[in-house]
Amino acid sequence: MKSIVLASGNPGKKAEIEQLLAPLGTRVITQVELGITEAEEPYDSFFENAMAKARHVCFATRLPALADDSGICVDALGGAPGVHSAHYAGEPRSDARNNEKLLFELKDKNNRAAHYVCVLVLMRGPGDIEPLVAQAEWRGEIAHAPRGTNGFGYDPLFLPQGMEKSAAELAPAEKNRISHRGQALAKLLELLRREP
Repeated sequence: MKSIVLASGNPGKKAEIEQLLAPLGTRVITQVELGITEAEEPYDSFFENAMAKARHVCFATRLPALADDSGICVDALGGAPGVHSAHYAGEPRSDARNNEKLLFELKDKNNRAAHYVCVLVLMRGPGDIEPLVAQAEWRGEIAHAPRGTNGFGYDPLFLPQGMEKSAAELAPAEKNRISHRGQALAKLLELLRREP
């Protein structure tokens, strides 16, 4: 695929996916660049939200569409913020306020285990009745204070399992290799390689 429309306007997601798709020479365009409004995300699962976003963009552009629905799930909060990660502290969306709220919710909790989830859906065109789906998790825990300036979302608070750095302290290439999104995209690319 020469071009793919990313069902997102998030510049951090675009940068990560561009780097991961660079070896294929695929151009990534966001729906915002094409003037497409965001799809509704009314569902309680990453898969259903990703499917809704991919379908919305694919039908609007008639081009292959890649949708990512991802978020952080914290054990002590029963899996919250989960699918509501981007809007955790309300509107307008703010990574800083989301991080502050998460730290506040965890202030009296000893269990800080958490994991990122990413579900990717690739629709090759509007008539695609079997879109490609890939899912991955990235396990770790929530730090007591933000660290690092790379990444986006909850990266300054997320300490990947077995590492002393936060996700926001990792170099982009290292993060892409081990993150939930990097793992999910690797699975998606493997599915694409098996295509006739």
